[in-house]
Amino acid sequence: MNPLKDKVAIVGVGATAQGKLPGATPVTLGAEAFKRALDDAGLKKAQIDGLLTMPGTVSPEGALNYLRMGETLGIDPKYTGSMTMGGGTCGALIQNAAMAIACGMADCVACLFADTARSGNYRFARASGWGDSWGIWGMFGAAANSAIAASRHMALYGTRSRHLGNVAVACRRHAALNPNAVMRAPLTIEDHQASRWVVEPLHLLDCCLISDGGVCIILTSAERARDLRQQPVLIAGMGQAYTTQNMEREDWWYVPHQKEALDRAYAMAGLAPRDIDVAQLYDNFTMSVILWLEHAGFCGVGEGGPFTEGGRIELGGQLPVNTAGGNLSESYMEGWLHAVEGVRQMRGECGERQVRNARSCLVTGRGMALNCANAMILRAA
Repeated sequence: MNPLKDKVAIVGVGATAQGKLPGATPVTLGAEAFKRALDDAGLKKAQIDGLLTMPGTVSPEGALNYLRMGETLGIDPKYTGSMTMGGGTCGALIQNAAMAIACGMADCVACLFADTARSGNYRFARASGWGDSWGIWGMFGAAANSAIAASRHMALYGTRSRHLGNVAVACRRHAALNPNAVMRAPLTIEDHQASRWVVEPLHLLDCCLISDGGVCIILTSAERARDLRQQPVLIAGMGQAYTTQNMEREDWWYVPHQKEALDRAYAMAGLAPRDIDVAQLYDNFTMSVILWLEHAGFCGVGEGGPFTEGGRIELGGQLPVNTAGGNLSESYMEGWLHAVEGVRQMRGECGERQVRNARSCLVTGRGMALNCANAMILRAA
């Protein structure tokens, strides 16, 4: 048995309001999310001895974000640091926190992200003068990367734009049941098809939101978690995978390392795709969900498009996906809210969007130039 399996639990989650929040800063949002997570867990600030942060896209301190947040929160952790891996950061920080707790480096770790990308001056670093294939082809925009993946998948497997639209519609239907979601208005497949092109074959409604907000996730040992306020949510399996190759690899567009991350998480948990009750799949674009469905083994290679048909990924379907609305409709918090929703599903506190009898949840993330991926399997204690 893997020594990390079920040894660490998520005991507190906190999220601020989402959307356009004029006057807010990453620091104020981070502090609010931290307080909400503390209240959720029933912990006091002095009990937090680990702090891991992800700088927001408008955070001027960058890699020193943990210093700024620690100062603001008034804590002096014995385990700390900041990491930036785009949508892969949340899962990576949670895994780092779990390892720190399991080996005694910290007892209670807060993982924190806050951003004002919507209302602030969005300044995510644009590389210039790169000598690799991304720079040569001007592939700095994530939409362009995913558009190539979608085009290739369509050419090889007959995937259609309406399949991508099914993902957008499912996320919106779930967001309509989430009072904290940014986009809750009804969305039909016809609305999706009529929305303007961003990068063909991606429509506007194939693309994630840009949002302000903050999220905090607190972890401790499974043993200690039993004495806290909330039902512990155990981390049954974790996996990461990376590639330093991009267009040099013929299959780069299929991001095959995502499957490696998932396989590692399944192996640690001792579970298989059939054991997953609900999935929070990183959805910076609708095409991303189709690839995750295939990599995770919910369907075969090339079958992700048809798998979205017939309400299969909606509440009440075979595999409810992104039950709070995901990056596409809830808010774009770089995947952090996917982990929060996974925890809430395992606690059974999602109200109308609760998946009945859910005992396991898959959470995935990916980031940067599609080169990093991670997966996590949460289990109700």
